[in-house]
Amino acid sequence: MSKHSRYRNVRVPLAVVTTATVAAALVATADAAPASAGQDSSPHTRKPTVVLVHGAFADSSSWNGVVKKLKREGYPVVAASNPLRSLSGDAEYVRELVADIEGPVVLAGHSYGGAVISNAAKGADNVEALVYIAAFAPDKGESAFDLAAKFNSTLGDALRPPVPVTLPDGSQGVDLYIDQRKFPKQFAADVPESTAGLMAVTQRPATNVALEEKAAEPAWKTIPSWYLVATEDLNIPHAAQTFMAKRAKARTLEVRASHAVTVSRPDDVTRIIQDAARSVR
Repeated sequence: MSKHSRYRNVRVPLAVVTTATVAAALVATADAAPASAGQDSSPHTRKPTVVLVHGAFADSSSWNGVVKKLKREGYPVVAASNPLRSLSGDAEYVRELVADIEGPVVLAGHSYGGAVISNAAKGADNVEALVYIAAFAPDKGESAFDLAAKFNSTLGDALRPPVPVTLPDGSQGVDLYIDQRKFPKQFAADVPESTAGLMAVTQRPATNVALEEKAAEPAWKTIPSWYLVATEDLNIPHAAQTFMAKRAKARTLEVRASHAVTVSRPDDVTRIIQDAARSVR
């Protein structure tokens, strides 16, 4: 198998992180257009809308390279600004966003964003495919932290001391950040140093609540799934990703990349999303 590509049916799990923000604002990435813009009005020719959900310690701009390529191929694209406050709350935000989109949707999640799409797609009639990009795909009762610990993620050693925060419901929690000095090696080892440094500064924190909250019944049990495994990932180890992918019966692509695969390998990420999108009728 080449070091980058080759799809195969696998059953694999994973574990890791994503990015957060208190504001549940929708970010229309690049020049993202409405779902019908620039498309034939016929339901038989319209391409599905691709909704991208970032994880912890990142933001929607981490999808920029992927967005450019998808839009070039004529896909409507929306990048959700994942709040990173709680798994149930983040999933509800994405669920409402998806419900407002006309036509079929392909949901793609990176890192903790995978846990979000697994919950958000449950019961969403227009979600036709799920794509996990070096992401968590928890089963019912599992959390991102559970999966990370099970497969000996080194993420915990890279975190800076937590920052106390008041959550939207008034309860107390903490925001988690990766130490800026450790961020390039831990999160983005195959990204140019200058870019990784900027990502470290602009990272969005996730709360402990989001990463510890147990997942509900996941949509990957009923919706066709794809999984990109980043073999050099330190946040969600290779073994975790393959375990989750296999368990979800996902069509899988392995890529030699760090956790920041959406930034370092946008061609491969776009390829697996397009593969999922082509399955939509």
